Formats: sequence, structure tokens, C-alpha cells
Amino acid sequence: MTKGKRGFTLIELLVVIAIIGILSSIVLVSMGTAREQARDARRMADMRQIVSAQELFYGDNNRYYMCSTANPGTGDCAATVTWPRSIGTYMPKVPVDPKSTNSQYYWANNVTDNGYWFCAYATMEGKGSCATVRYYSSSFAGNSELCAQPTSSATCI
Repeated sequence: MTKGKRGFTLIELLVVIAIIGILSSIVLVSMGTAREQARDARRMADMRQIVSAQELFYGDNNRYYMCSTANPGTGDCAATVTWPRSIGTYMPKVPVDPKSTNSQYYWANNVTDNGYWFCAYATMEGKGSCATVRYYSSSFAGNSELCAQPTSSATCI
């Protein structure tokens, strides 16, 4: 009487390992897109929070908060640099980008118009229908997705 050997062959083990590898790579790729979409949703929520703070500021001051410093190269105001000084009552904690705390939310310079408009915007990760970069802007006129960086009230909406 001979004992039968039980177990898997090397080929069977390699096939199973390959299948597991393929499935895990598919899951990781799809989760990366979901994370990107979640960060973009957070950016949109942050923009709506900035709009609320701006509207509260407007109610007390009859103008929107005006940018006092410009970000080199873009001419835009860096939210993390200028907001805590003047708008802290309306927004105690300035939101930061969910992917990197070094990234900032911006708004187009509104000093020349005496604060009668504002445009806060963030760079999104997902391109959407844009060829290269997609921006999400929130302004006194509402929210919109843009393919070009907003620089004035006319280009913000």
C-alpha cells in the first residue's frame, strides 16, 4: 500500500500568486482614483466654507475681504498667509489642501475693486473635461469648474 502525496505543484502555486497580483493591482489603481475624487470633494467643501466666511465678513464690513499681499508669480493672494490676520473671527481655522499642507487655496486679487467681489479657487487633481489643469472656483456669484486659472471677477464665473 502506497501513500498518496497531497499538495500543490509549483505551477499551481505560481498561477495563484499571479492571479492575486493582478487582482491587487486592479484594486490599487481603482482606489487611487477614489482617493483623488475624495480630495477634490474636500477642496470643493473648503471653497464653500470660504464663501460662507466671506459673506459673513461682507455683512459686517459692506465689502468682501481684500487681499493684502500677492503670491509671487501669480499675483494671487495666498489664503494661508493673509486670512488669519483679518478674517479669523469668521473662519478661525483656514482650510489647507488635503493632499499637501504646503499647498494653498487662492483668490484673485480684488483690491483694485475695493473688495466688491471675490473669487477663491483651488487646483483640482482630476482633469475632468479640461485638457491640462482643472480649477474649482467659489465666488460671490456661485461655484464653477474652470479650465483656466481665474484672475478677475470676469474669469472666475
